[in-house]
Amino acid sequence: MAEVQGAGLGLRREMVEGLVRDGIPEAIGFMEVAPENWMRINPRLKRQFRQLTEQRPFVCHGLSLSIGAPAPLDTDFVKQVKTFLDEHDIALYSEHLSYCSGNAHLYDLMPIPFTEAAVHHVAQRVRVVQEILERPLVLENVSYYAAPGAELDELTFLKAVLEEADCQLLLDVNNIYVNSVNHGYDASAFLRALPSERVRYLHVAGHYNEAEDLIVDTHGAAVIDPVWQLLAQAYEDHGVHPTLLERDFNLPPMSELLEEVATIAGYQRAAEPRRASA
Repeated sequence: MAEVQGAGLGLRREMVEGLVRDGIPEAIGFMEVAPENWMRINPRLKRQFRQLTEQRPFVCHGLSLSIGAPAPLDTDFVKQVKTFLDEHDIALYSEHLSYCSGNAHLYDLMPIPFTEAAVHHVAQRVRVVQEILERPLVLENVSYYAAPGAELDELTFLKAVLEEADCQLLLDVNNIYVNSVNHGYDASAFLRALPSERVRYLHVAGHYNEAEDLIVDTHGAAVIDPVWQLLAQAYEDHGVHPTLLERDFNLPPMSELLEEVATIAGYQRAAEPRRASA
């Protein structure tokens, strides 16, 4: 499987025709897709997707695993994901440390209660997923807007899940910033306290300011300076890892997306010599 490295971009269907026609720009080191959006597609789109996966390494970032749900784990779905990963030679599969299903699919990412019981519940499910996938599961620290039933703080809960499940971390820098504003904590201290050995790759994205003390994680805007600064700190604290620009709607021209991808690459280049000399 090809090594994932550099600065990446999430693939949206609106991009496919242009990327197939012109090729994936050299600045894009890898691409990311939600497997749910690509496992059942028409033959033409499947051929186009194959053309793209032959040009660059891809990673998958899931939407519906629902790792923290009280309902039984959908192992049939996990097996379908494994087939998709194997078919396209994709090594990395990440998901949200949240849940999105109960009696039905909720179409949103709900916060898992920060409790010891939830740590054990999630960790057990992660181990099952990893056994089926024959790959590590990479869990993302998520944005959340309430913490029902919390007995632990977010950082303690996240680190406990990673340790007990023995899985990897998708470090979402924007989510740390969003949560720090919404819940009133120090984003820099939170980032510094994460376990470096668990970090596999990073996300960076834009958001929407609903109010002075309320940010909504939308992935629909450009990345702002405080988030870029946290990305630079992430490289200093945890090393330079592959980093993806998330942009899910309000898509600007590809040239504007490539400017942000180039910004990621610039921070990566700047951090490497500093860490080498540390």
